[in-house]
Amino acid sequence: MATVDECREALQKLAAKLAANAAEAREKLDFDRSLACRVTDLDIAFHGQLQGGQISGLTDGDDPRAKIKLTASSDDLVALVNGELNVMSAWTSGRIKIDAGVFDLLKLRKLL
Repeated sequence: MATVDECREALQKLAAKLAANAAEAREKLDFDRSLACRVTDLDIAFHGQLQGGQISGLTDGDDPRAKIKLTASSDDLVALVNGELNVMSAWTSGRIKIDAGVFDLLKLRKLL
């Protein structure tokens, strides 16, 4: 099981990857959405804002009103960010849950 710090680092790594590709991501994701990531086995959550293809304001705690919600175990979250777990296969097999509107899912798919 990954630790809380490892999960936080994974999300910060994801934010850094998106920031490094911000210009390209901005073309793919022209929307502004709140997001939350719930880590089931550690009973923790993180939330932030997806703006212009970048994650900003990433902080501890849940946002029940988030428009995009990812639920995963700590190990699956770390594996997803490190590219060791395919998002589509993890989602279809039920290892992760993504709660978002259909149009948001289609836009997010461009990044994955």
